[in-house]
Amino acid sequence: MRQLALDLKLSDYARLDTFFAGPNAPVVAAVQSAATEPGRQVHWIWGAEGSGRSHLLQAAVAAASERGFTSAWLPLAMDGIEASMLEGMGGLDLLCIDDVDRAAGDRAWEAALFAVFEELRANEGSLLVTASVPTAQAGFRLPDLASRLASGPTWKLQTLSDDDRLHALQLRAAWRGLELSADVGRFLLRRTDRSSAALFGLLDRLDEAALEEQRKLTVPFVKAVLATG
Repeated sequence: MRQLALDLKLSDYARLDTFFAGPNAPVVAAVQSAATEPGRQVHWIWGAEGSGRSHLLQAAVAAASERGFTSAWLPLAMDGIEASMLEGMGGLDLLCIDDVDRAAGDRAWEAALFAVFEELRANEGSLLVTASVPTAQAGFRLPDLASRLASGPTWKLQTLSDDDRLHALQLRAAWRGLELSADVGRFLLRRTDRSSAALFGLLDRLDEAALEEQRKLTVPFVKAVLATG
């Protein structure tokens, strides 16, 4: 995997098998295909904050790396990310760019994105990008870039139902070696922000508390942890 000056690291949980697909199974399948069978393709994935966009892109890089493909993940929302970092990435098998719509309207970024897109296409590489809006609403001013980014399939990450959120929590808990009963999971859903980021952040906190106190995740234990702020 390409190493950047910022030493970007993938989250340990960011794997395709830890992403609860639910209504987003077609998106996950497309990401897996792009990661394990690179080719001249571009996918635009959009959805609300906390919908799992970064998880999918990091998981794609991990999957590509396991297959021996060269890949990189570039999160444009992170401080210190510059357009010049795209130089040379056109030779990768897979390039994943998070929050690509943040580059819209910036001349240097749009020029760099167009150049890397052309290089990837020439080298039979794949491009996965995420955004908070569909391609037509992103606001890119360079017409050729806008048309290139819209040339492949556009995928919307659907909002999970409460049952889906419960399954997603249980999947993440199982990856951490925790047993999360349906009762405890529903208790969490009733008492916190239901975005994936908030729920998984709370699960991380409960994991630490359970490990420290050698306790199982029960409703009384979770209540006690939440009461501590």
